[in-house]
Amino acid sequence: MNRYLRLYLHFLRFSFSKAMEFRLDMSFRVLMDCIYYFVNIYFFKVIFLHTPLVAGWTEPQMMIFVGGFLLVDAINMTVFSTNLWWLPALINKGELDYYLIRPVAPLFFLSLREFSASSFVNLAIALGFWIYSLLNYPGHFSAGDLFLYVILILNGTLLHYCLQFIMILPVFWTQSPRGFVDLFYSLTIAIERPHRIYRGWLKIAFSTILPLIYISSVPAQIFFEGVDAKSLVQLTVVSIAFWFILNFVWRMGLRNYSSASS
Repeated sequence: MNRYLRLYLHFLRFSFSKAMEFRLDMSFRVLMDCIYYFVNIYFFKVIFLHTPLVAGWTEPQMMIFVGGFLLVDAINMTVFSTNLWWLPALINKGELDYYLIRPVAPLFFLSLREFSASSFVNLAIALGFWIYSLLNYPGHFSAGDLFLYVILILNGTLLHYCLQFIMILPVFWTQSPRGFVDLFYSLTIAIERPHRIYRGWLKIAFSTILPLIYISSVPAQIFFEGVDAKSLVQLTVVSIAFWFILNFVWRMGLRNYSSASS
C-alpha cells in the first residue's frame, strides 16, 4: 500500500508540473467547467421560480443534489477521465504494453497516472458549492447522516468510473477510436436529474443496465429521507456487480489484445 501511495504522489507532482507549463490551457478548462456549473445550478433555479417542488424535492434539497453530482463529475474529471480518454489509443496502437509490464496493478496505473490539475481547481469549486448548499439546508441532519452521504457520493464516483471504463473496453474488439464512451456521455444527462422523474423502461434501464441513478440521486434521497434498506441494498449490489463486471471485461479484453510485440 505504501508503494502505491508513493507512486501516486509522484503522479501528482508530475501532473501539476506539466499543468503549470500550459497555464492558458488550464485557465480555459477552469472557465469551461465554471460555465457548466453555472448552467446546471441556474437550470433548477429557474424551474423553482415556477414551482415549489421538483420530483418531491424543495429548492434547498435540489441544490444539495446538484452539488452532489457536480462533485462526482469534478472528482472523475480530476482523477480518472484524462487517463480513460487515452485508453483507446493505447489499445489500438499496441502501446498498452507499457502499462502491462510495470510492477504495479495495470488498472491502477492506467486509471491514475494523469491527474488533471486544471480540474482540481473546479473540484474545489464544486466541493465549495456542495458544502454551501449543506450549510443552507433548513432541514435537520446528523453527523451520521452526513457521513453516510459522503460515503455514498464516493461510491457514486467509483460507480461512474466503472461505467465509463466498461463503455470504453469494447475497443479491444472493435478497434474504434472511442468505444461506446460517446454514448455513455450522452446518457449521463440522467445523472443530472432526480431519479423520480423517470418512469417505465427508462427507470428500469437507469437502475439496472446503466445504473446512473445510484451515482448521485439515490444517495441524495437517502440523505433527505433516511436510510431505506431496499435502496441501500440495491445500491450496494449494483456497485459491487459493476466492479466485478469491469474486471471481467478487462481480463477478456486483454486476451483479445494484440500488443506491439505480437
